[in-house]
Amino acid sequence: MNYKEVYQSWLDNLSDKDPLRVELLEIKDDDHEIQERFYQDLSFGTAGLRGKVGAGTNRMNFFTVGKATQGIANFIKKHGQQAMDRGVVIAHDPRHFSKEFSELAAGIFAANGIKAYVYPDLRPTPQLAWSVTRLKTIAGINITASHNPKEYNGYKAYWEDGCQVSSSIADGMTDEINKVDIFKDIQRYDFNKAVEEGKVMVLTPEFDREYLDLVESCAIHSGDELDLNIPLVFTPLNGAASIPFRQMLKDRGFTNWVIVPEQENPDPDFKSVGYPNPEDPKAFKLSEELGKKFGAELLMACDPDGDRFAIELKDDEGNYIPLNGNQTGYILVNYILEGHKDAGTLPEKGAMVKSIVTSTMSSEMAQAYGVKMFETLTGFKNICGKIPYLHENGYTYLFGYEESVGYAACEQVRDKDGISAGMLVAEAAAYYRKQGKTLWQVLQELYEKYGHYNEDEPNVVLDGIAGAERIKRMMAHLRGNLPTEVAGSKVIKVIDYLNGYEDIPASNVLRFYLDNDSWFAVRPSGTEPKIKFYFYTKQSSQKEAKEVNTKIKEEVFSLVNSIE
Repeated sequence: MNYKEVYQSWLDNLSDKDPLRVELLEIKDDDHEIQERFYQDLSFGTAGLRGKVGAGTNRMNFFTVGKATQGIANFIKKHGQQAMDRGVVIAHDPRHFSKEFSELAAGIFAANGIKAYVYPDLRPTPQLAWSVTRLKTIAGINITASHNPKEYNGYKAYWEDGCQVSSSIADGMTDEINKVDIFKDIQRYDFNKAVEEGKVMVLTPEFDREYLDLVESCAIHSGDELDLNIPLVFTPLNGAASIPFRQMLKDRGFTNWVIVPEQENPDPDFKSVGYPNPEDPKAFKLSEELGKKFGAELLMACDPDGDRFAIELKDDEGNYIPLNGNQTGYILVNYILEGHKDAGTLPEKGAMVKSIVTSTMSSEMAQAYGVKMFETLTGFKNICGKIPYLHENGYTYLFGYEESVGYAACEQVRDKDGISAGMLVAEAAAYYRKQGKTLWQVLQELYEKYGHYNEDEPNVVLDGIAGAERIKRMMAHLRGNLPTEVAGSKVIKVIDYLNGYEDIPASNVLRFYLDNDSWFAVRPSGTEPKIKFYFYTKQSSQKEAKEVNTKIKEEVFSLVNSIE
C-alpha cells in the first residue's frame, strides 16, 4: 500500500473516539504531513525505535509500540519456555507516554506468557541495563528518547548480556515485528490485573540500592584523599538521574553541592531547557547562573534518561568552559590509569575501549601506562560488547567511552552511565583539589604532556524524507569523489567501513587521515535525522590546533553543503 492507503486503513480501523483518529482527521488535507507519518514504518534496529509521538506508522504511539513489543514477544517465544520464564525487565523515562508505553509493553509480554518486571517509576537507562543481568532476564526494554527534543519518544531494546541488541538479534526481532498486523495481532493484557496475578512483578527499592552500591564500588579514591567540600552544581535536566545522582553524592560524602531547582523534578516538556542534551552548552544556562552565585568549581549534567553526562569547568579566569566528550574522557582516562598505577592495581593486561570516531589522544595516554586501547563502532552495544572478547583474551576491562558524552566505568553496567561517570568526575575534582589543582589545570597539563589536541564534532540536521535522501547523496558523493587534499594538507589514508575494516564490522562511516597529524570522519546518525562530522588534530599549541581544525572543517562543510 502507498502512504495514502495506509493512512486510510488507520482511519478505518481506529474507533471514532480514539485520539489518534481525531489527530489523523486534523491532517486530512495536508498531503505532506500524511506522507511524513505514513511513508514508512518507524524502523527498528540496534538502537530500537525512536521518533516523534503521534499517529502514524512513522510515529511513536500505542500501536507502533505494541507492534514492536508483540514482535519481540514472538522472538522470545521462539527461544523456548526457559526464555519466556526468565522474562523481560522494563523501565521508562519522564517523557510523554513513557509510563503508559511501559505498562502497555508489560501487559503484552504478560499476554504472551512472558514474565515481566517493571520499575514503579522512572529510572535511568544504565540501571535498566544493569537490571537485565542482575535479574538474568532474556531481554530488557527502556521507554526513552534519551536527549531528543520533547516531541520524541523511543524504545531501547536489550538482550541477555545487558547490552543493547546486536545486529543479529535486532534483525531477528525485526523479522518478527514485520510479521505483526498492527490492528489484529497484538495480544494485550490489563497491566493492573497482570500485577495482581503475578504475571508482572513491580521491583522494590532494594534494586535501586544495589545499583548504587555497584556504582559506588567503582571509586578510585575516597575519604581523606578527597576534598569533599568542593562546591558543585548538578542538573538532571528534568530527567531520571535526579534521585540516584543526588543519593550517590550523599553516599560519597560530598557536602557542598546544589541541584538546579528548575530542573530537579521530571518535566516531559523540558520547559527550563528546551533541548535537553548536555552536549549542548545551552543546556548549562541555569547551571552557570547558579554556579556563579554558589561559587561552584564544577558544573555537571545528565540527559533525561541518565546515560549521558557532561561538565563545565571553571578556568583560571573564573569563566565556565564547556568540555566536549573527548575532553571529559581525557580526564577520566587519566584519573583511572593514574589511580590504579599509584595504588599498584594496574593490571598486567589492562584494556580500555573507545569508538572509531573518538579522539586518539586517549590511545596515547593508555599506551603510556601499558594499557591497550581497543576501537569499536559507535554505540555502547559495541563498546561494552567488547568485554566478553577482553575476558576471553586475558584482558582486564578498565573503562570505555565515546565522544558523545558517554562513559562506561562499571563493567557490570553494559551501557553508558551518567551516574558512575558523574561520581568519578566529582571524585577526581575533589582528589585534585586536595592537591591544590583544578580539573581545568589537570586538562592543560595533559595537553602539555601528550600534545595539543583539538576536537570538533558538528552535525547537520536534515529532517524528513528529503533530509534522509540528501544524507544518502552526501555519503555517495564523498565515496565517489574521495578528496586527495583538504585545507592544504594531503589525504594519506582513507578508511571506508561500509564493508567492514579489519576486526570492525560494516558501518556507514568514512575516515580520512591527513599528513599534518589531523583526521576527520563522517557518518549518518543511526537514531536521529542528522549527518555527523568529527574533526581532530594535534599541533604545537591549542591556538594552532584550533586554527588547523577550523580550516579543515570549513573546507569539508563547503564540499558537503554543495551537495543538494
